[in-house]
Amino acid sequence: MLQSPVGELLASADAAGPVTGLRFLDGHTPPARDSRWVRDARALAPLRHQLEEYFAGERREFELDLAPAGSPFQLQVWRALRAIPYGQTASYGEIAAAVGQPGAARAVGGANNRNPIAIVIPCHRVIGASGSLTGYGGGLPRKQRLLALEAGVQVLLA
Repeated sequence: MLQSPVGELLASADAAGPVTGLRFLDGHTPPARDSRWVRDARALAPLRHQLEEYFAGERREFELDLAPAGSPFQLQVWRALRAIPYGQTASYGEIAAAVGQPGAARAVGGANNRNPIAIVIPCHRVIGASGSLTGYGGGLPRKQRLLALEAGVQVLLA
């Protein structure tokens, strides 16, 4: 588990090293430990370090090996999300067009909702067509705080 200015995070990586998950705990008990799980702070050290830099306003891009599990469409959407520049936003429709399916804005929303690696795969940068902040699995206040951080506004501890 990692502490952050936007709440407690549960991180995971596979045995080969790529990050497989980063989720908000929101005071919930972490999932039951799988017998195959091993606590290894060294395996997650690069993620922890880069998150610290991100929250300090010193990092704009994550340089991590990622291995999110998802459908081919979800993987395509998550790659497109990583292409949204720091401090900028894109609409669900723009992401749908970027993955070659301009009519799939709702499906992009579904893929966003299932993003297993929060913050690093920046689904918080996706907004409604009108520019409004719409749904975020981590809650709209957290989305606002992440966008404010990227806009250069200081993010205080929760």
